[in-house]
Amino acid sequence: MNLEEKQLKKEYMYKGKIINLRRDEALLPNGKTAIREIVEHNGGVCVVPLDDDGNVYMVQQFRYPYFKVVTEIPAGKLEKGEDPLEAGKRELKEEVGAIAQNYVFLGELYPSPGYCGEIIHMYLATGLSFCDTDPDEDEFLEPVKIPLKTAVDMVLKNELADSKTQAAILKAYLLMEKGE
Repeated sequence: MNLEEKQLKKEYMYKGKIINLRRDEALLPNGKTAIREIVEHNGGVCVVPLDDDGNVYMVQQFRYPYFKVVTEIPAGKLEKGEDPLEAGKRELKEEVGAIAQNYVFLGELYPSPGYCGEIIHMYLATGLSFCDTDPDEDEFLEPVKIPLKTAVDMVLKNELADSKTQAAILKAYLLMEKGE
C-alpha cells in the first residue's frame, strides 16, 4: 500500500527566530487533498552525561510553555547546517560544565511527527571532566546530579516528563546494562 503524500502547495504563515509555520496542501494516496500545518525547526541535540560512578548530570530550567521548572538532560537547538555532535559538545559544556572523552550516538527522536519537522539527535557522553558552565545570557539553569538508575525510576514514575530526556535516559540505561 502506498502511504506517501505529495506536497502540492506551500504557504508560510509565520517565519520566526526558532520556528516557521507553514500551511501545505497535500495530495493523499487516495487522490484527495488535505491541509497540513507544519512547524519547521532546525532540530536539536541532547546529551546524557554519565560519570564513572553512574550519575547523570541534568539541569532544572523554567520552561515557559508549561509555566514550571522541568528537569532534563543538557540540550539545545541546532543552527542551520550545524553538526549535531558539535552542538552536543557545546551544550554539555554550557549547561553542566562538562567535557566528554567519548560520545555514543543514541539515535534520533521525532518529538511531534504529526505537525513538527524537528529532529532531536541523542548522545551518551562518558569520560567526563568538569569546568565552569557557560549558559546563554537568557538561560537560567540549576545543574543536578542523579544516579542513572534513579533517573530511570523517575521516568517510569513520570517525574521526568520531557520526551527527549525520557528516551535518551532509557536508551543510555539499556546500553549500559548490555555492557556496550
